[in-house]
Amino acid sequence: MNAHDTSIDLAAYFERIGYAESVRPAPTLDTLRALHLLHPQAIPFENLDVLIGRPIRLDLESIQRKLVAGRRGGYCYEHNLLFRSVLQTLGFRVRSFAGRVLWGRELSDMPARTHMLLLVDLDEGAFLADVGFGGMTLSAPLALQTGLEQITPHGAFRLEGAGEAPGYVLQALVNGAWTNVYRFDLDPQYDADYEMANHFVSMYPQSIFLHNLLAARLAPGKRLALFNRRFSIHDEREGSDHRELDGTASLRRVLEGELGIRLPDGAELDAALARLPNQA
Repeated sequence: MNAHDTSIDLAAYFERIGYAESVRPAPTLDTLRALHLLHPQAIPFENLDVLIGRPIRLDLESIQRKLVAGRRGGYCYEHNLLFRSVLQTLGFRVRSFAGRVLWGRELSDMPARTHMLLLVDLDEGAFLADVGFGGMTLSAPLALQTGLEQITPHGAFRLEGAGEAPGYVLQALVNGAWTNVYRFDLDPQYDADYEMANHFVSMYPQSIFLHNLLAARLAPGKRLALFNRRFSIHDEREGSDHRELDGTASLRRVLEGELGIRLPDGAELDAALARLPNQA
C-alpha cells in the first residue's frame, strides 16, 4: 500500500527520541512499545506553522528537517508519517488509515476524516499505533481488539465497535468515564489522501488549527497540553491542574520550556500569540 521508504535517518531519529540501543532493533512488539513511548515524550504536538500562515509539507525530507533536525513538533500527519517511515525501515508491516475525530462530540456524529493513524501487523496480531493526537496521544500501541481495557503508561484506553457503521471507536478513560476519541475503519489511505486532508485542516477557515494554538507533550506519568492560553498538566497520580497564561512571554516560556519546542523565527509568532483568546 505504501512504498517501502529507506530514506529515514534512523540515527538522527533515535537521538531525537532518546532511544539508546547500540544495535538496530528488530521489528518486534517490544521495539514498537519502546519507540511508541519515547516518541511523544520527545517530539511535541503543535500547530505553530498553521497559526502563523506557513505551509505544512508532508514529504519525508521536510518532516525530518522540522521534527528531527529542527527540534520542532507537528500534528498528526507529520508525526505518523515520520513514525511510519521509521517502522517500515526497521522491517515492520505498517498500514495507514484515517479517523473521524469524536473528542467533544457524540458517537453519532460523522465529521470528516481528518486524523491519520497506523496499524502495525505483528505475529501477536494487529496493533493501533498513533503518536499524533495532541493531549490524548497514545503512549503505547493498542491491540486491535474490542471490549478490552488496555492500560498504557498514560492511562486506560479501549476499542469498541462503531455501532451501525463499520470500524472501531477509540475511547479513553477520563475522570472515571469512557470518552470517545475518534472512530476509524479499515479503508486504506494513501499519501495523496493525507495531502488532501492536510490542505483542508490547514486552510479551511473553520479549522480548529487555523485560529487556535494547540500544543502538547507527554512526560513520564504526565500529559502537558496548551490550548490557546490555557495550560493543563494532568498527573496520573496527582490529578489535573489548569492555569491561564498571560502575555506572549509566558506562552513562549511554556512552549519552549515544558513543551520543548524550538520556536520558529520571525515576528509572525508573537503577533499570532498576542491574538489568542482567553479560555476562562
